[in-house]
Amino acid sequence: QVHLVESGGRLVQVGGSLRLSCVAFGVTFSSYTMGWFRQAPGKEREYVGSIFGNGASTTYGDSVKGRFTISRDNAKNTVYLQMNRLKPEDTAVYYCAARPDSYSVFDSWGQGTQVTVSS
Repeated sequence: QVHLVESGGRLVQVGGSLRLSCVAFGVTFSSYTMGWFRQAPGKEREYVGSIFGNGASTTYGDSVKGRFTISRDNAKNTVYLQMNRLKPEDTAVYYCAARPDSYSVFDSWGQGTQVTVSS
């Protein structure tokens, strides 16, 4: 299991922007697909997006496509989630996740960071 540490969650206003960061420790980072998920109280965990180990490919959930961007800096073992044009429905705990590129299931998870979008 990869140790993941997230940061950047805070209160923001509707239409604002925020960038979350996640640092991975003790792995060959470029061999791991990194993902972002979110979960609001009473709702199931939702897929936000992911990025392949070498950064060549990204995917996004329909609810955030066009507003959120995932990037990574393998020299810093860090993945980012840039969130723009935030909406109240983006309010959730955001989780960083990791899996080896060859796996189909994320098996390492961060502790979560709270993002609240006020209207």
